[in-house]
Amino acid sequence: MQTAAPLKKSERMTWIDAARGFAILGIFIVNIGAFSAPYFLYGGGMEAWDNTIDQSVQILIDIFFQASFYTLFSILFGFGLQILKERLEEKAIAVQPFIFRRLLILIGFGLVHAFLIWHGDILLSYGIIGLFVIAFIFNDEKTILTWGSLILFASVSLYTLTLYNAKDLLGSANTSGIYLAMDNYASDNLTAILGQNLNDWLYSNSVFSYMLLGTTLLPLFLFGMYLGKKRWLHRPAEFRQELRRGWLISLIFFGMLKAGPYLFDNPEWFSYAQDNLGGTASALFYLFSITLLGQSQFGKKLLKPFSFVGRMSMSNYILQSLICFVLFYGIGFGLYGSVRPVEAMGIVALVYTAQIFFSKWWLSMYRFGPLEWLWRSLTYKEMQPLRNRE
Repeated sequence: MQTAAPLKKSERMTWIDAARGFAILGIFIVNIGAFSAPYFLYGGGMEAWDNTIDQSVQILIDIFFQASFYTLFSILFGFGLQILKERLEEKAIAVQPFIFRRLLILIGFGLVHAFLIWHGDILLSYGIIGLFVIAFIFNDEKTILTWGSLILFASVSLYTLTLYNAKDLLGSANTSGIYLAMDNYASDNLTAILGQNLNDWLYSNSVFSYMLLGTTLLPLFLFGMYLGKKRWLHRPAEFRQELRRGWLISLIFFGMLKAGPYLFDNPEWFSYAQDNLGGTASALFYLFSITLLGQSQFGKKLLKPFSFVGRMSMSNYILQSLICFVLFYGIGFGLYGSVRPVEAMGIVALVYTAQIFFSKWWLSMYRFGPLEWLWRSLTYKEMQPLRNRE
């Protein structure tokens, strides 16, 4: 009987690795604002950082990064599940039990990250919501696209209508939440820090908000599976016309839904549609752009650094959280609430550059990142070879 095995280096699509690495950069640009101050979660960011430079940085992040890169990573997650499903079928291995085990292990990683490091973890949500993908794993591409589109548009339409009807109540900051976070994260007491982290996780992950997250993440996973079935990203030269068409359409909706609201004072009630429809469009735009760029020699050189980070995406994602934990909380350097948005971008540039060099060095010796190796070993129920022999 054949056993499942991870992709070999020679089998990888380097532009997909680069897209993952680019997503890790974009996620970090958004996450550092939530890690370094309470305003992302509790509101009041534009009032707290009221100078022109910092407000411009926040607007640029909102247009080009907010809800654009966890969406990109989510699409790639679904794409990866489709590739895994096909490899399991080739080896006559039961697909659903294998993927179920893989997602349960991901939930374990998410629990550690969410409650011991940072409340903004996405791995736990990926694992839980990813379980629903199993119900669609054998559907054809048309069914997958239809369900993904219906779920996303229904969720966005209904919730946006609700926000519009309550628009006069939106926009106020939660001042008590801000003060509590400031006090606890600035503390050098680990119990206080982890207690505040739990409080923030519960604040942002109610049953209702998790249902909303499910109706936006699941469609993204399905869109990724759809792209995997269409093979556009597998053979870009063959499907260049389709990729260019997708690039143009996604660019138009990206501009309309992400930047367009600023022409109308960026109303708060439109934020959900802006993030979830606009974010999906921007994610597809970035994915198609990277895929097309990766077909030229210049593009390959330009994307190479991102591909190193992308091959170790989980390890680099968790590493960013660990670095931020030390930088911002009182148990470390205690910078919480004192780092301006423009300064945070400088930290992102330094940390991400270091991650590029670290990832390149690590991958020169090893096949996987440390957490990727652990995840694979647990999934395949045997120790995977770690040393790079290729």
